[in-house]
Amino acid sequence: MNTSRRFDAPATLRTMPGPAQLPERVAEYVREMILSGEVKPGDFLRIERLAEAIGVSPTPVREGLLALKSEGIVNLLPRRGFIVAPISKQDISDLYWAQAVLSGELAARAAAKMSDSQIEALDHNVKSYNEAVAAERWDLVPELGMEFHREIHRAAQANRLVLLVEAVMANLPNRTYAAGHPRYTSKEHPALLRALKRRDAERARELMVKHMTSQGKRLIEVLSERGLWDHERQ
Repeated sequence: MNTSRRFDAPATLRTMPGPAQLPERVAEYVREMILSGEVKPGDFLRIERLAEAIGVSPTPVREGLLALKSEGIVNLLPRRGFIVAPISKQDISDLYWAQAVLSGELAARAAAKMSDSQIEALDHNVKSYNEAVAAERWDLVPELGMEFHREIHRAAQANRLVLLVEAVMANLPNRTYAAGHPRYTSKEHPALLRALKRRDAERARELMVKHMTSQGKRLIEVLSERGLWDHERQ
């Protein structure tokens, strides 16, 4: 990694409520850099440089990187520091497959249990999402997309399944990773909502699985275009 490079830290990292969350938020930030292709396998992650960019002390950065090491996302080389671990197309495909299966089950359960107020909340979310995409407000799009899925998770009333899918989602990029991605979602979310309104559990499952697996394929395409796996052809 170019050690002269600066990283733009999200505002949430500068306005956190307490120090106990710092390593977790740092890990989230660095994980996002890796899984969005901003840094590539073999790049070094310098603690001091990251601490300066994020606006925190080196200690939570080191703790966050150690957490990522336990996930296999980074490696620690003796006397050299942290380095981005290899990640394959199959790794990403597997993560999205797991998310698709779990999210599909949650969508099916939500179809049977969703209240009128939750349907109304999803209606509002879809409208807000499409307005944000039309206005090219890419800063708003990721959170609106995540809230759509959180509302479905709440309606499913399956806390343990939600914990499992959230564990998978923690290993996936949250920011918009391609200009075209939100425009796909702006078509896929309304179709999901229609299935939920009809209380069609199997259709909701089918559409959710397709939605998630398509996201995985699109991410692999984007990361390929960014040269994430160029070293494999060398």
